[in-house]
Amino acid sequence: MKIINKNRNIVLAEDAVIAKTPLTRMVGLLNRRQFEQGQALIIKPCNSIHTFFMHFAIDVIFVDSNNRITKIIRSMRPFRISGIYLNVLFTVELPAGTLEKTSTQTGDYVTLID
Repeated sequence: MKIINKNRNIVLAEDAVIAKTPLTRMVGLLNRRQFEQGQALIIKPCNSIHTFFMHFAIDVIFVDSNNRITKIIRSMRPFRISGIYLNVLFTVELPAGTLEKTSTQTGDYVTLID
């Protein structure tokens, strides 16, 4: 699955997977030692995340039901907890540096393409 920032017409990830079952949402990226550019994890539904026991920093976007980015976290380090964002439908976890490289901002819209 691809994730595209519609405002900037740029691909955020070409190899995104969706975690939508309780088990896949709970495991998330915990079983990975690295997270390559072009990869992403979509957690749905999800309005808050943590990075306990992770091995690397990640960029995070919080997306509402209109596919609008309502919050971003750049380079969230291991053993951190995000805020809880009640208007968020899903989150996208990306390799650290992706948001800066793509100039992705709060208010941008994303598209998910199978």
